[in-house]
Amino acid sequence: MMDYGSMLGRTASSIKPSGIRKYFDIAATLDDVISLGIGEPDFYTPWPIRRSAIRTLERGKTFYTANSGLLKLRQAISSYTLERSGVEYCPSDEIIVTVGGSEAIDITIRTLIDPGDEVIIPEPSFVCYRPIVLLAGGVPVTINTKRENNFKLTAEELRAAITPKTKLLVLPYPNNPTGAIMTKNDLEPIAAALADTNIAILTDEIYSELTYGRSHYSIISLPGMKERTVYVNGFSKAFSMTGWRLGYMCGPKEIIKHALKIHQYGIMSSPTVSQYAAIEALTSCEEDVKSMVSEYDTRRKYLVNSFNGMGLDCFTPEGAFYVFPSIASTGLSSEEFCEKLLYSKRVAVIPGTAFGDCGEGYIRVSYAYSLKHLTEAVKRIREFLSELEHE
Repeated sequence: MMDYGSMLGRTASSIKPSGIRKYFDIAATLDDVISLGIGEPDFYTPWPIRRSAIRTLERGKTFYTANSGLLKLRQAISSYTLERSGVEYCPSDEIIVTVGGSEAIDITIRTLIDPGDEVIIPEPSFVCYRPIVLLAGGVPVTINTKRENNFKLTAEELRAAITPKTKLLVLPYPNNPTGAIMTKNDLEPIAAALADTNIAILTDEIYSELTYGRSHYSIISLPGMKERTVYVNGFSKAFSMTGWRLGYMCGPKEIIKHALKIHQYGIMSSPTVSQYAAIEALTSCEEDVKSMVSEYDTRRKYLVNSFNGMGLDCFTPEGAFYVFPSIASTGLSSEEFCEKLLYSKRVAVIPGTAFGDCGEGYIRVSYAYSLKHLTEAVKRIREFLSELEHE
């Protein structure tokens, strides 16, 4: 009989599963569940993008592309990024097209991190950063961002976390799960804190198109920051292309050439049909994106007002498509709240602790769902809270 305990590697064995998946698994066993847990747009991929993919298939363009992606797509990414940030990346040696933003995050960390190197991660944040750092042999150093600071990273917190072993800072803004953003005024002190160091930045800007009331600002736009930063973005959120599995990374050619080796051996090239479709997304779908953002904004306002009206203090997000209300007033832990809500009212939301220990006392609710679904979910949550009061 095989001894899998000794067969498995210690690192993989010690990593916890995603805190999000548990609630999907429970919800799958129940009837009439309204799931507000997944960060996936409910819109169909815009028709011009789908039409481009159909034409690509009809023309038989189904072969491998260059490892770094179609040159025409990399040129479109370069133009798109220049228009939005004022920063230009060379399509030939400063851009890699990846399998989602997730692969870009993974190979960036594996390119930069050696065993023992420290990576600073502001939390709450997306679930993948810490495990990927551990898989690379690095040491995650978390900074607990605070509600009173609008969940933004401050320069004072950053300086306090830096040690001689610090190699990389992850900047996850607009933020999942809080919806927090970093403005130019917020980023300038961060840039100043790093100016005299050799610390690299991984800026994950997958939600950069989904902001409300202001345009997104990237740290790469600040003087001296492009040279130390790997910029990660993708098509899943803004263009409603989650299943197409396409993202990209831009950075200094000295970093990109080594990241490309990991991409070559692990992936080889991203899906060809998706790449052709992505060219269409970047060049002709701006109005589709604006339309989706407008609808998200309506949902955002509805949920913030609803949670505040229930007595659950809710931070007003300025980016992404999540709200992060506090449930501390109920006396339940985040996990207790989510489990009781799911079993008693068939509404699935995610405990804040899935995004870091400092997420205790919060839940993440996605508004990448129709207003009809959100309205019914809010009704059920109100009933749940009322019943809690009378227990």
